Amino acid sequence: MPGNLSVTELDAAITAGEIDTVIVAVPDAQGRLVGKRVSARMWRDVVLPEGAEACNYLLSVDVDLNTVDGYAMSSWETGYGDMVLAPDLDTLRRIPWQPGTALVMSDLRAADGRDVAPSPRSILNHQRARLAERDLVAFAATELEFIVFDDTFREAWRKGYRDLATSTDYNVDYNLLATTRMEPLLRDIRNGMDGAGMYCEGVKGECNFGQQEIGFRYNEALDTADDHTIYKNGAKEIADAHGKSLTFMAKFNEREGNSCHIHLSVRSSDGEPVMSGDGEHGFSPLMEHWIAGVLATLREFTLLYAPTINSYKRYAKGSFAPTGVAWGIDNRTCALRVVGHGQGLRVENRVPGGDVNPYLAISAIIAGGLYGIENELALPDPMTGNAYTSGVDTLPTTLREAAALFSASTIARAAFGDDVVEHYLNQARIEVEAFDAAVTDWERVRGFERL
Repeated sequence: MPGNLSVTELDAAITAGEIDTVIVAVPDAQGRLVGKRVSARMWRDVVLPEGAEACNYLLSVDVDLNTVDGYAMSSWETGYGDMVLAPDLDTLRRIPWQPGTALVMSDLRAADGRDVAPSPRSILNHQRARLAERDLVAFAATELEFIVFDDTFREAWRKGYRDLATSTDYNVDYNLLATTRMEPLLRDIRNGMDGAGMYCEGVKGECNFGQQEIGFRYNEALDTADDHTIYKNGAKEIADAHGKSLTFMAKFNEREGNSCHIHLSVRSSDGEPVMSGDGEHGFSPLMEHWIAGVLATLREFTLLYAPTINSYKRYAKGSFAPTGVAWGIDNRTCALRVVGHGQGLRVENRVPGGDVNPYLAISAIIAGGLYGIENELALPDPMTGNAYTSGVDTLPTTLREAAALFSASTIARAAFGDDVVEHYLNQARIEVEAFDAAVTDWERVRGFERL
């Protein structure tokens, strides 16, 4: 894709004076882009041959980047040593919205060269390797929604995120007129992402005020997770340059939340479709087992789809966010919606919101699908009516409940390893404890005078 760079092309751009800065980036445990900017000279002399160093608390901090207790990989007792950011040279690209800048995604390695198991990229690479053992490759696309505000990020901070001006005043789902006033920003995001090596398909208005969705073409699973993370970070940077702000919160207010539906299919390593077949609904046996496995693990793996307190506010009846553990053919009331045909036959997982870590969610889908294949799980009948009122089992309704299910899951521990499970359970514990200690605006409004 235009915007992608080889090492040779980056070197030529540096020599020509086009690029002077290289961002060496990794996704953190929350799915955010973190790392460091290095000079072009430092890239050539040190980072390209040796990698870069960063403190091993990168995966062991809370949302505020505070060090917290309970992580096995880093602590005051172990001295907070370094990890190595090992550049994945296949991910080199230009960052057009930042002058003279290129970016490379990196894998995290310990001082002895081993992969850092709780790293989101390592988790997904492990699941990709499990697929490869079966001669399978996963392809995915993420549909990430956000809400645009006319306030800058710093103004929004000073206001405590209250009384913000959304960039539209009413429901703009598919509305072309009202979204035109946002088009200068949206156009720069789309063109910027194309210039960073992504295949941007387009943009559409969504239901909440100021809400939009920019779609990207499917890609191999790791490439999609990398692109998602770079896009999410870049969209905020571009909005900031426009004097606006945007949020990917799963539930910003009581209206529609920000979803991140994940479409995923698998093919053979030579590109042949393996999900379509001669069975009912045009499915292959692999497809039937795959859906059954993802469905069977949905509750136990919800922590990987919905990682924050706020994630669970999105699950409401009649909201287009799922509540029931069900699958259906083109049925948007279900957690799993099957769409497409032939090579395009795929499962849309509607559980994740805009706050999702894409590496973890895609890993959960793959692990669930493999569980179904390995155990030859039978596919339940599809939901043909309204899953919200069907009486099927429901998703966890709180982060605390999701963490308990994940902790007790033998399937999760077998698929991801105890070290990964315990790492993300500790992250959930920290999130729950922080929320339990917070005094909210809701409590003040209810209790300041009237209680």
